[in-house]
Amino acid sequence: QVQLVESGGGLVQAGGSLRLSCEASGRTFSNYVMGWFRQAPGKEREFVAAISRSGGVTRYPDSVKGRFTISRDNAKNTVYLQMNSLKPEDTAVYYCAAGKILGIKDYDYWGQGTQVTVSS
Repeated sequence: QVQLVESGGGLVQAGGSLRLSCEASGRTFSNYVMGWFRQAPGKEREFVAAISRSGGVTRYPDSVKGRFTISRDNAKNTVYLQMNSLKPEDTAVYYCAAGKILGIKDYDYWGQGTQVTVSS
């Protein structure tokens, strides 16, 4: 089992920045690919970012590319999501996830989520 706890969400004005953190415990953090997802009210869960075990490979959808950056610190068992130039449409609950395959789905473990609200 891997336990994931997100933090860093909050209320920010459009154009602002937030950094989300997700701390893992349980099994060896560096054995897992990590991802960030989000879900807005009434919408399906959406892939936001993923990072390989070593941190050398990242993936983003076009909707956040150039604005969001995923990173990880394996010594701290933590993955981060730096979000810049935030837009009201970025408002959602953000979840981190751990899995075995670097991709946009098929993650095995999920955190409880942290709310991000971007005001216009």
